[in-house]
Amino acid sequence: MKILVGYDGSNSAKEALKLARKHARAFNGSVDVITSMEKGTEQQQQAIEEAERGLEWAKTMFTEKGLDCRTHLLIRGLAPGEDILDFARENSVDEIIVGVKRRSKVGKLLMGSTAQYVILQASCPVVTVK
Repeated sequence: MKILVGYDGSNSAKEALKLARKHARAFNGSVDVITSMEKGTEQQQQAIEEAERGLEWAKTMFTEKGLDCRTHLLIRGLAPGEDILDFARENSVDEIIVGVKRRSKVGKLLMGSTAQYVILQASCPVVTVK
C-alpha cells in the first residue's frame, strides 16, 4: 500500500503522520511525505530550509520504527492541493492522509482549503485528521 501524507508542520499534519505510521504498519505500506511550496525564490530560502528540516523530522518518525518513508519538497508552482493530487496520480498512491484545521466559512471562502480540495478531487481514498 502506498500512503501519501501532506505535511506542513502544523499540529494536524503531525497527527496525520501518526496515523500514516499506524496504516503503514498495519498494511505493510510505504509512506511518501510531501511539503508543497508554490515558489522557491531566494526570498523563500528560510522557508525552504524550514520545510526541509520538517521533512527530515517527519522521516525519523517512520525510520525509527523500521518503516519505509520518502520525503519530497515540491516547488512546482502549483497550489498545495494540486501538488498533492498530481503527486498521488504520478506515483499511484492508494491513500492520502491530510490534516484539517478548523476555519470559519468566510476563512475558507477567502483562503481556500487544501484539505477540502483534496477530498473533493482525489481519485483514491482520503483520510483527514484533526
